[in-house]
Parts: sequence; C-alpha cells; structure tokens
Amino acid sequence: MSEASRLKNTVYVGGLDNAVSTNTLHAAFVPFGEIVDISLPKPDLPSNTDPHRGFGYVEFQEAEDAREAIDNMDQSELYGRVIKVAQAKPQKEQNEGLGSKTAVWEQEGWLAKHAVSEEDRQVTEQAHASSELRTEDPMQGLEGLDVAGPKPA
Repeated sequence: MSEASRLKNTVYVGGLDNAVSTNTLHAAFVPFGEIVDISLPKPDLPSNTDPHRGFGYVEFQEAEDAREAIDNMDQSELYGRVIKVAQAKPQKEQNEGLGSKTAVWEQEGWLAKHAVSEEDRQVTEQAHASSELRTEDPMQGLEGLDVAGPKPA
C-alpha cells in the first residue's frame, strides 16, 4: 500500500486522556470498519511518565471507513475529554517548520508554496511604478473635517 493511500485510510485522534490505550481506541473506532493499525506516539523525553503524547493514529482498511470515523467521532467525548478526529497528514521533515535550524524561507515546502513567477513580479513592479507617477494631493477631499461636532443645520 502506498504512503498516500495509507494516509487516506488513517485518522488523527487528538486530545486524548492519559488513561486511553490502544485497546480503548480500538473499541471506540471498530464500529466504523476494520482497523489495520493503531499507534499512540510515546513522549519525546524518556523521563516523562505519560504513556503517550495525547494523540494517536487509527488506520482503517478502507478510506470510506476513515471518513465515517471522522464524521461520527470528531468533537465527541472519550474519557471525559472532547477529542479531535481528522484526516492524518504526512509527517513533516525534521528540518521543516517551527523548531527547525533552517530559516523558513529557505525550506523547500515554503518556497514551493510562496514562489512568485517572474511574470507576476513584473506586473507588480509595473503597478507600483504607475502608482508612484500619480501626483494626487493626499489631503484632497478632506476639507471641513477639522471641525468637530454636529454639522450646522
């Protein structure tokens, strides 16, 4: 199974209580379809006593089952907490996003999203140049605004 199809079949479950286990998630999500895998990422620091990081992933056999789980379980309550259930997103590279040692504008993801074509750049420069040519008085049309209070009848 390709990574893209696995993501379509996987849901993110956030806002989990520490008492939630893989068995709990299985019991909560099995009504929506056959579950292939459940993961609860462990805390980054080994000294942390929490069993997981407060979120997990449930992978279904079918993408339709994942959509049903999202539709029915998002904003529902599990162990007294409202949980967030959404489509899983691909994991970010360690050198991307916040906390990275690389400047945001030097990251490929940012460049791909915010790249400006040469044609767009030229149009913007032309518009900026034409706006500078106008020598309108910025105070034009503001006569009478220096008087406070109601207008005389």
